[in-house]
Amino acid sequence: MQVHLVDGTYELYRQFYAPGASSRREKIARPGVPSTTAARALARSMLTLLDQPDVTHLGIAFDSVIESFRNQLFDGYKTGDGIDPELFAQFPIVEDLCEALGMVVWRMRDFEADDALATMAARAANDARVERVVICSPDKDLAQCIRGSRVVRFDRVRDLVLDEDGVRAKHGVSPASIPDLLALIGDTADGIPGIPRWGEKSAAAVLAAYGHVDAIPDDDAQWSVKIRCAAALAKELAAHRQEAQLYRQLATLREDVPLSEDVDALEWRGADRGKLTEICGQLGDAALVERVKRFRE
Repeated sequence: MQVHLVDGTYELYRQFYAPGASSRREKIARPGVPSTTAARALARSMLTLLDQPDVTHLGIAFDSVIESFRNQLFDGYKTGDGIDPELFAQFPIVEDLCEALGMVVWRMRDFEADDALATMAARAANDARVERVVICSPDKDLAQCIRGSRVVRFDRVRDLVLDEDGVRAKHGVSPASIPDLLALIGDTADGIPGIPRWGEKSAAAVLAAYGHVDAIPDDDAQWSVKIRCAAALAKELAAHRQEAQLYRQLATLREDVPLSEDVDALEWRGADRGKLTEICGQLGDAALVERVKRFRE
């Protein structure tokens, strides 16, 4: 069997900001009625995924609240500030829709959606019955979860599968070094500033030799790899060693989220006809129910 794990937060953003989505929302907008276009589009996208013959076990994770335990570690970490209220209002709607479709839904609050995906990816990879774990997201953070060709990342939009060799070719480091790479170069999406002067090329070269930030010597004369501006880079890292360790902690996905499900619980057995019909009735989208090919008995 294969296990598919979906980054629901990314999918909702993708549908909300898809080309032409704004104009479609304007055409069907009704005064005082919140838009549900992105949520319903995501549900249809999940039905397309479920139509694939190898998709039998799956779960989807959402950032039900944008903040997590990482905000307690670092004041600059990402928050919900600036999120379009129309988008944010669709999270509970799409979570209910996905549950009605029969999917296991993780509504993350203290942890992030990526943590849930990382936890279940590790859990599924340890199940001998699982041939492959497919993490459906292009998010760079999730590249750290990749293991050989057994745990891969799948970009559904570009139809691209990234395995461990692909991570090395794309980022210059192994999956285990992705948190270190993000700690050095920063991650603007998550509010991680990185270490001054460090760019992706220099960070990848050094991490390819040392693996983790903690293993990089303070003195560039001890480095086994020769790169431009090594002395300046080493000086900045030595001056910001404590920050680098914190940034690595922020970028490291947790694999200990207390999810109650095992692999068997992820088996898709069909949609809940009654629940889906009720929700779609409230949304004025009866056609979505007609798209479902399988309902629970």
